[in-house]
Amino acid sequence: MWTELLAILAPIYACAALGYAWTRSGRPYDAALVTDLITTVGAPCLVFSRLSTLEIDPGQVYRMAGAAAVALSVLAIVATLILRAAKLPRHTFLAPLVFMNTGNMGLPIALFAFGDAGLALAIGFFTVTSLLHFTIGIWWWTGEASIAALVRTPLAWAAVLGVAVAQTDVQVPGWIIETTTLLGSFTIPLMQITLGVSLAQLSLGRIPRTLALSVLRIGLGLGVGVALAALIGLTGTARGVFILECAMPAAVFNSLMASRHGRSPDEVASVVVLSTLISFASLPLLLAWLR
Repeated sequence: MWTELLAILAPIYACAALGYAWTRSGRPYDAALVTDLITTVGAPCLVFSRLSTLEIDPGQVYRMAGAAAVALSVLAIVATLILRAAKLPRHTFLAPLVFMNTGNMGLPIALFAFGDAGLALAIGFFTVTSLLHFTIGIWWWTGEASIAALVRTPLAWAAVLGVAVAQTDVQVPGWIIETTTLLGSFTIPLMQITLGVSLAQLSLGRIPRTLALSVLRIGLGLGVGVALAALIGLTGTARGVFILECAMPAAVFNSLMASRHGRSPDEVASVVVLSTLISFASLPLLLAWLR
């Protein structure tokens, strides 16, 4: 069992460690450029190529996307109540508690743990999380709703086109499939390397409070994932992917948004770093249980 877990986690940890070591050695890494490439080219191509060539029932991916929306809604309600009881600012800590790292960590782990079918399901979860983060998430950070941000997001159009192809008999030219597959293939390793770069650059602040919030992010996500999987009736690979995604650490994007909008960036960065470190330690146990 541990050999199988090592085969799953070693590529992920190695890529993140490479990014961390690269940055700590003083070598240049244009994280802004790489992030732009991932969000505007890589991730949309990955989503489109996977959705348009699904080898599993598209209904399973749509069900996963719907389950993701429900999970995020439940997390938002519970986290709001907890933050209110603890008298912590919602505009600062709600998004890190709700929006988990379904990209940098969620996609590669789902791929290595559950194969192509797991990746397809994880893409459904990732797409919903990303779209909500660019709309409702921005509203939480700024207090202003932004539907325009959704319209300008390439990932949204890639998802729409991918679903349209999957639901119809439209034959996409082979060169388009091959091109988007090739461009999408750099997304997962670059996400992992960039995660390591981000961890090397983020700082820690107010450790006791951010540690508690980090544990809450993973623990609350795991609890909601297990409960909803049973309630919705998810089984097999779908159940494993759903719980795995719910239990991911806080997304790195939370730190970028906190810095951009002046929402205690050091504390939010601490939640990202600490929850990621906790996740690195807890993932072997979680995967052993799910598999």
